[in-house]
Amino acid sequence: MKQYIAAIAVMVLLQSCSDILETSPKNRYTEETFWQTESQAEAGLTACYATLKKPGIYGGGDWATPLWEETATPNATDYNSASCFFRIAEGIHDGSNAGIINNRWAHAYEGIGRCNTYLARVVDIPMSDVRKNQGMAEAKFLRALYYSLLVNYYGDAPLILDPPVKEHNNLPRTPKDQVFAQIIKDLDEAAAVLPLTASQPGRVTKGACLALKARQYLYHGKFAEAAAAAKQVMDLNQYSLFPDYRGLFMPENENNQEVIFDVQYLFPNNCHSFDLIRRQYDTTAPLRDLVDAYQMNDGSEIQNSPKYNPEKYWENRDPRFHMTLVWPGSMYRGMPVTDRTFNQTGLTFKKYSIYDADNQYNTLIKNASQSDINYIVLRYADILLMYAEARIELNDIDQSVYDAINAVRGRPGVNMPPIQHTDPSDAANYAAMSDQARLREILRKERRIEFAGEGYYYMDILRWKTAEVVNNGPVHTHNYTVKLVRKFNKDRDYLWPIPAYELQENPNLEPNNPNW
Repeated sequence: MKQYIAAIAVMVLLQSCSDILETSPKNRYTEETFWQTESQAEAGLTACYATLKKPGIYGGGDWATPLWEETATPNATDYNSASCFFRIAEGIHDGSNAGIINNRWAHAYEGIGRCNTYLARVVDIPMSDVRKNQGMAEAKFLRALYYSLLVNYYGDAPLILDPPVKEHNNLPRTPKDQVFAQIIKDLDEAAAVLPLTASQPGRVTKGACLALKARQYLYHGKFAEAAAAAKQVMDLNQYSLFPDYRGLFMPENENNQEVIFDVQYLFPNNCHSFDLIRRQYDTTAPLRDLVDAYQMNDGSEIQNSPKYNPEKYWENRDPRFHMTLVWPGSMYRGMPVTDRTFNQTGLTFKKYSIYDADNQYNTLIKNASQSDINYIVLRYADILLMYAEARIELNDIDQSVYDAINAVRGRPGVNMPPIQHTDPSDAANYAAMSDQARLREILRKERRIEFAGEGYYYMDILRWKTAEVVNNGPVHTHNYTVKLVRKFNKDRDYLWPIPAYELQENPNLEPNNPNW
């Protein structure tokens, strides 16, 4: 009897399971039931944006990804962040021991999958053609952004344009040139639809599409196209330099006229740890090499200036020095900074933190995930310098190149002397150089200073192929004490390895990048 009762119970259970499988769930959405209304379409598009805040992209929550990226350059160092950029900087990374290498691949494809699903599903939702087309254009921009991270860091990567299915787990890598062509196609199609001004803060615009296109053309050595795309952004007359370099990165000035595209954060639900890592964790500690890269306020290099005092190296410097850095002897949060305030190198960044010399912000950020300053992905100063760089690389140098560089240097409150066609103060450094070589060096220094601490410089030294020089050898604290010795393998490290887990799950991703 017991066996019989048990058999009946199993039959009832199996029948119940069958009934459940034949009935749509009432307590949650499925792929078939979700994509029905305009509000659901908006939620799906919001999910495409939400991936921007993942650790592998721009790092919400306990992560500070773009700021940590700076620590793989001569500008800064890290010692134990979750991203493991410190492993990359020291040349001891591989496909399994660095969080950012695993997360960037995974989260880029998460974003791509969400965008692909949105693009496939939204076409059948009853809503206005204007809103539908704009949403699709925004999703194409985001898909292009996620794919740009894949080709920039890993090279070849599977090109997927359909909603996720299991078979995608077996795809081989697509040559990066084909992926790049799709990036440009998506950006062109999106730019043709999107408005000049955002429908709400953080939304994609025509300018953002053109700006990302300029960046990708520049990163891939297509200088004529980069210059043309950057000039298109300039000619929109939508953007200008914010007249306060320090204030550009403060919460009260978010979404100002210099911001072309940023990642929106808002306390308490959407936050990151930028303030905490700058003030307490010290996992983005500036290096002495960055300190020495800043010019004197008369435009001379420290090596050639009688005004430079090694004992007071902070005096008479480019004003961006004081707006970006904190050093022993300066004031921070209303107190003097000592050698022990920031133990790693004696230095920290102000940029992307609320804290400064005064104690205006009395409430300390005590925990991770409490900061909410937006991270700026694209800003107008970058457009000006990308335009100048592209024209320099083409050796097509005219007054507009000087004007673009000097606009950045001449921002109100910065007011650095302009770069001139013939400048006597440059004689010692540039006398034997052609205009192209001289301006290339000036431009690269200007990018380093203008974007210090923002996470742009790592990709700069990779695409310039200078990482094998500047990322090999010792790095120093504020007083020239050797902090550690870095290694960069020029035959391996210009591309990241495909994550080991991804190769294990999909052997068709082989071969890995050279020497991995």
